[in-house]
Amino acid sequence: MNIKEIRDMKSEELVREIESAKKELFDLRFQMATGTIENPMRIRELKKSIARMKTVLKERAMKGE
Repeated sequence: MNIKEIRDMKSEELVREIESAKKELFDLRFQMATGTIENPMRIRELKKSIARMKTVLKERAMKGE
């Protein structure tokens, strides 16, 4: 997910998206531990997406939106 898509989302959508990404990240880490992961780079992508979403939420909180 790129930054433009993230900025276009509402705050409530971002919170839901963060939660779903965290769940997917947990599942991928579990697959990594068991050795059944298909795409290990997905972990990196998810972590970056979560960080971007949190950054946008923080920016909005500081602006008072």
